[in-house]
Amino acid sequence: MFDLKSATLTLVALVVKSPHLSELAEQLKARLGPSTEFFNQDPVLIDLAHIHDSPDEIDFRGLIELLLNYSMVPVAVRGGSPAQMAAAQAAGLCEVPPQEGPSPARSPAIAPPVALRSSVAMVIDRPLRSGQQVYAKGSDLVILALVNHGAEVIADGSIHVYAPLRGKAIAGATGDVNARIFTTCMEPELISIAGIYQTTDPPLPLEVRGKPAQVRLDGDTLIIEPIKG
Repeated sequence: MFDLKSATLTLVALVVKSPHLSELAEQLKARLGPSTEFFNQDPVLIDLAHIHDSPDEIDFRGLIELLLNYSMVPVAVRGGSPAQMAAAQAAGLCEVPPQEGPSPARSPAIAPPVALRSSVAMVIDRPLRSGQQVYAKGSDLVILALVNHGAEVIADGSIHVYAPLRGKAIAGATGDVNARIFTTCMEPELISIAGIYQTTDPPLPLEVRGKPAQVRLDGDTLIIEPIKG
């Protein structure tokens, strides 16, 4: 006996910008440092949109092994050429349809803005312990208590932590590049906006470490800056 039910799975998106495994390994080491403990068997979607036109073959089995070494579990791939997708599926990855771009508006001058997420934020008023995860699907996330080391807070929109942020904070989980992370005490293990990650090894600059600060995305770079009253 068994039941089949729908389930929602939050995937970490790895946006691949080079088909060469050695370059990917160097970038992961530079971004995540020597530690392999920032991820906890998190499922990963490999996004190939940036290298869709690359003539070079991708060693998917090697890439899977590399990500497993960082406690990430590759499960799916999207955005590749037919040859890339076939090679990925041969390596055991499932295919996910590419992200749909915004439809062109018929009358841009008068078209009303489209609401991309709920105007009602999820509010958490209790401390989050190591191993706990909170996901604000389709909205911002507001946390009024401590986010401990090992805890993970995720939002499709922005994240506001009115207490020390010491765990992982993942904003713009579905690709919103305008999402931000705010906290009254910036001490995270890992921060991410729209799939762009940064760990705090090496430590954050003194001007933001342990102080009120925000994180925003500028192109492919995370900008961490103090919040000035």
